[in-house]
Amino acid sequence: MKATTGVGKRLRALRGREGLTQTAMATRLGISASYLNLIEHDRRPISANLLLTLAQRFDLDLRSFAASEDQKLVADLMEALGDPLFEGHAVSEADVREIVGASPEVARAMVHLHHAYSAARGSVDSLAEQVIDRQELAGIDRRGLSSEQVSDVIQRHNNYFPELEAEAERLWKDGRLESDDLFGALAQHLERAHRVTVRVVTVGEMPGAVRRYLPQKKELLISEVLRRGSRNFQLAYQVGLIDCAPTLERLAQDAMLTSPDARALAKVALANYFASAVLMPYEEYRKAAEELRYDLDLLGHRFRVSFEQSCHRLTTLHRKGAKGVAFDMVRIDIAGNISKKFSATGIRLPRFGGLCPLWNVHAAFLQPGVIHTQLSRLPDGATFFSVARTVRKHRGGYRAPDVLYALGLGCAVEEARRLVYADGFDLENPAAATPVGVTCRICERLDCRARAFPSIHQPLQVDENVRGVSFYAPVKEDE
Repeated sequence: MKATTGVGKRLRALRGREGLTQTAMATRLGISASYLNLIEHDRRPISANLLLTLAQRFDLDLRSFAASEDQKLVADLMEALGDPLFEGHAVSEADVREIVGASPEVARAMVHLHHAYSAARGSVDSLAEQVIDRQELAGIDRRGLSSEQVSDVIQRHNNYFPELEAEAERLWKDGRLESDDLFGALAQHLERAHRVTVRVVTVGEMPGAVRRYLPQKKELLISEVLRRGSRNFQLAYQVGLIDCAPTLERLAQDAMLTSPDARALAKVALANYFASAVLMPYEEYRKAAEELRYDLDLLGHRFRVSFEQSCHRLTTLHRKGAKGVAFDMVRIDIAGNISKKFSATGIRLPRFGGLCPLWNVHAAFLQPGVIHTQLSRLPDGATFFSVARTVRKHRGGYRAPDVLYALGLGCAVEEARRLVYADGFDLENPAAATPVGVTCRICERLDCRARAFPSIHQPLQVDENVRGVSFYAPVKEDE
């Protein structure tokens, strides 16, 4: 029976890049040319031992042969083709899968080209706005692309960094930390190990900032506006920057990070990861999460952390043999802009477009501070359970308004029973799930009345004599 893995096409492409004949490559792999021919035509599966030999002989990243990488690449290319730039070009997902299977490097190049186009378009828009407003032209912001690179690195590591977990555990041991007075213990560690003094200062002394480190003075300033948990977090973050400098530097040299801005942003994200690992030690936090059935409020109280910090930590519980529920996480502002995202379930969250408006993370803004729950179903039948709630970011000082975000946390329906929030839901009934998509342009639900844009799966059809509930949803004859 013919295999459907698509590995053969990748192997053939690798051989072409190396400039080898089938006989020459088979010799290097220690197999017969006829067997290699069968694998290249997907008529024989590739064994684990042969994959390892490939990795050794050709310095190959085996993740490039993984099905999950194919799915990620298909989703990325579908989103790129959903750009209005390709209006009128009906490209199906089957077409994209064929491209990815046959020529993955061409597909990656197309995605990279679209990223470059989007960044250039954003720069041009920014430049035009500055010219119109008669502002200075220097310093056009390109951080969006850098943040996407950092997100890609975190996603590739599945948001789990064992080196930083080990550093956090070492700090608890060597720094003699105590949970009852973590702030004092961290401050003592900075003083004892690095001669750094910690001071809590007034808003007047440090306007517009909540933490400031002065290397020359060996002084760390923490704003009085921060609550206890946030003060602990900022202290642990600074410890991470100093104690874990070599580890952070090495991780930030990832090949996916192509600019100094991206590498600097990655170090910040990784130091934040370390701080979370200090405040919520892995095994202690995982066991508490299971015991409390992932009750976010109770976890926050027990570890003296915020709702958002609890959610972040839950997305990192991927240690082999001691995993928690696999969560996706997304944070949006009231305008729908995605500022944080991570997927452990395989959902490809949009890079540039808006998130489907039917997700409960949007509804969270209607009742700030209240937990919203949702059972949802994607067009491909994948079903998820999610919780969402607003979080406030205090900007310091009574004149500075808080910024309101909504944060959503979701998991596959198969794991939902482990969550206290799923009690009372009919998780086995597909009809009980809300039909959702990921983003409008690539969503296959052509009859969705919440559509904001036409789908790439069907050309836009306009009938001047008929107006449906949604301009982009086709009107049925019986409506």
